[in-house]
Amino acid sequence: MTTRASHIVRIEPFGRGGVKARVHLDEGEALEVMLEALERSRLGVGDTLSPDRRRALLAADADVRVRESALSLISFRARTRTELERKLRAKGFEAARIDACLDRLAESGLIDDAAVSAAFVRDRLRHRPRGRSRLRSELRAKGVTSHVADDVVDEVFEKEGVTDVQLAAEVAEAWVSRQSPALVAALSVDAWTDERQRAQRRLRGYLGRRGFSGEALRAGVARAEALSRAARERPRP
Repeated sequence: MTTRASHIVRIEPFGRGGVKARVHLDEGEALEVMLEALERSRLGVGDTLSPDRRRALLAADADVRVRESALSLISFRARTRTELERKLRAKGFEAARIDACLDRLAESGLIDDAAVSAAFVRDRLRHRPRGRSRLRSELRAKGVTSHVADDVVDEVFEKEGVTDVQLAAEVAEAWVSRQSPALVAALSVDAWTDERQRAQRRLRGYLGRRGFSGEALRAGVARAEALSRAARERPRP
């Protein structure tokens, strides 16, 4: 970076909507910064750009860029604070600048891990049902604290009026509908044949990976077996 002062001779807005500015100097290469950063620094044509003012301008530019990147990310879909932090770090922004930006967004209500988590859990329940334990794990993978994850899952389950037992039965029923008739029939044959054991393992593994265990898993298996028996007993045309 230059250690000499220079003077701004021309400011050229560019980019979509003119949100960026190319600052032409009497010495050295032009600077490309966000127009908002230039306005924050109260710089215009004819002003002297000392080394200190240059550093302040570039710092303001970085602040604006990290904020705009964060807003762009959450405009596509809601994200947790940790998800935003990971994305912004990948873009090369400094950790301290990211933290300050996310603090401001959280204060303004634009980042809310509890709200994002609740929306995520509701979407899972309606489209890709999971048990409580799996949902908590998925939220923690998004950077949500264990305390928030536990509270959100409990609250959404209560509001939606669902339980792990009910969900496991629904998930098992959907699984059965996608399997071959032979595999479904094997679930409930009278003897514990190799075919029945393989079908049971597949079903239990499927339910377990979706966060169901104990009573809920047994309910899912019972539902699948009931459907299997009903299919075997149904008169053939």
